[in-house]
Amino acid sequence: MRDAVVSADVHAPADVYGVHAAEGHSRWACLSRRAGLHGAWEAVEWAWLPPRGVSGEHRHTRTEELYFIVSGRGEITLDGRPYPVRAADVVLTGLGTRHALRNTGDGPLAWLVIEVPATADPRKDLAMATSAVIPDLYDNGPVDASTVLTGALRTVRLARLLPADETRIGAEGAEHTVFVTDGGGTARAGGTTVPLAAGRSLTLPLGSAAELRAGSRGLEYFHAVLAVPHTAPAAEHTGREGGPE
Repeated sequence: MRDAVVSADVHAPADVYGVHAAEGHSRWACLSRRAGLHGAWEAVEWAWLPPRGVSGEHRHTRTEELYFIVSGRGEITLDGRPYPVRAADVVLTGLGTRHALRNTGDGPLAWLVIEVPATADPRKDLAMATSAVIPDLYDNGPVDASTVLTGALRTVRLARLLPADETRIGAEGAEHTVFVTDGGGTARAGGTTVPLAAGRSLTLPLGSAAELRAGSRGLEYFHAVLAVPHTAPAAEHTGREGGPE
């Protein structure tokens, strides 16, 4: 087991204008990407829209996406059909699905994006794409993303630890990404301790492990698992906090 963890947060995002050809301002932060990992991740990202903001309609012909709504209210459009979404909802967007997101609330809308390569053949299978909106992971999770998506993304869930509770996440045959939604605590990976608070993410490369401990307010986090082939080599630890370059 290796002492490896990729840590990042959303507190210094980039300002983006005209995202996916939509007018207006948004914010964006990359939390992790393929560098230093062995699973079929494309990227884990955080995005933000102000009230009435729009992420314009677009279509992926190589990758699939999961959206997890962190805060706010919005409307996701999948192949022309609108669906209301709010905090704790998950959207699974299959290969080739046209999708857009707009903020319908009075405050900011923030969400996580997990993008992974599809295993379907884009030349043949775009017409077979499926997507799904899963309301409230609190009530309807955990969810097996592979029931909708074709790539390596597996279980997604919302987890809670009571004050001073602990749990261990081991990246054995899979890689993991965790995003803190509420509360705080610490994560220990070997001799490294990372403080946890809302907006902090951790990604665990293959062969690593972390122990999460909740603070006095407890700890709530989104957790996604990505299957990794048994033939993948052990992950290398870059020793750099704030995400790979």
